Amino acid sequence: MKTAVLAGTHSGCGKTTAMLTLLQYLREKKQAVATFKAGPDFLDPLWHQAITGKPSYNLDTRMMGAEACKLQLRQARNADIALIEGVMGLFDGASGVGQAGSSVDLARVLGCPVILVVDAGGMSGSIAPLVSGFCRFAEQRGVSIAGIVANRVGSEHHAGLLKTALNDYDLPPLIAWMARSQERLGERHLGLKRPEEGVVPDFLPFFHADEPLFEQAFSEMAAVAPIPVQSEPRLKGKTVAVARDEACCFIYPANLDWLAAQGAAIRFFSPVAGDSVPEQADAVWLPGGYPELYVQPLSESASWASLRSFIEAGKPVLAECGGAMLLGRELVDAAGNHWPMAGVFPYASVMQPRLAALGYREDGSGARGHEFHFSRREQDEGLQKCFDCASGDSGMRYKNVRASYVHWYFQSSDQITEWFL
Repeated sequence: MKTAVLAGTHSGCGKTTAMLTLLQYLREKKQAVATFKAGPDFLDPLWHQAITGKPSYNLDTRMMGAEACKLQLRQARNADIALIEGVMGLFDGASGVGQAGSSVDLARVLGCPVILVVDAGGMSGSIAPLVSGFCRFAEQRGVSIAGIVANRVGSEHHAGLLKTALNDYDLPPLIAWMARSQERLGERHLGLKRPEEGVVPDFLPFFHADEPLFEQAFSEMAAVAPIPVQSEPRLKGKTVAVARDEACCFIYPANLDWLAAQGAAIRFFSPVAGDSVPEQADAVWLPGGYPELYVQPLSESASWASLRSFIEAGKPVLAECGGAMLLGRELVDAAGNHWPMAGVFPYASVMQPRLAALGYREDGSGARGHEFHFSRREQDEGLQKCFDCASGDSGMRYKNVRASYVHWYFQSSDQITEWFL
């Protein structure tokens, strides 16, 4: 299997557009492609899946650890190509330059080359010093940049100037370029809109590849993946009910795989549709998503009566971010309208125009996850905390409910996740 990390010089350089274009190009070439996303993002993988028809998995050296990243990539070894979309700029991570959580750190761990996306709008010869600096810092991290994809190129002549500048200074070659286009992916406060809300644009008319150079930019994965140790399934015989719909859509595919590997039967239900908690459920997982976009059906949802009964019976519930917002007394939308929710907790979740929190989180138990939201809680004073996070939201607990703004990566601590559920 050939691999590469598609990274960018910075957020907004066109990395996701380039990723979707390359997937369309490889699909046209009849290549079997496995897709991945560096970092904790939920939305970009949904766009990958819209093209390939297969789940796209996260790879994150900070949240998952190096060995888990190798193992996740190893599980796709039957594909022809594994293409990994980077996060932010190549060297942006949890801290520092090229540290844990960055695209370059992931490339180093996996032994993958980097294909660098450069926004070339208004640029010709300046591409050489820009790429030279990125190459020098990448080499210091033990990573090679194998090729350049230029975005927002004005013409074939412009592409020729970029290609010459790179060649003249013995820099990685221009393997492809994207002409300027009006095609755009819709965005909102948490990032891209979901692909279900529109159509995936056809980017191929704007894409130009040097096929031999493009193929040479990929290489076989150099890192040796660990052999997983088989253990007794921790949730054998248990049924986990998972809320999954338009409002609860931020679900790591690896978390579902983990539940299945631990022997759990998974039953989905929809709070937006008013589904009751499945009768056979032993635990409930309420993932995050966009409850603020579906406030009316959620305010009238028939799901809450069965969920409250489930909770009062002392059964376990793990609620994350948007899922925790569902458990409050009300949700206040961006227009200031108040919408009643499940009422398990007395707080209100209030939407605001600015980012409220962003960053990796770690519980004292060792469980790791990520926090990213635009809402804040009000009237949550005096509630029992459910997590021991050095930074970010430690959440709240009622009976056997644990609710917070943190999205947990289940495999980061098998034993603790089992305890949550």
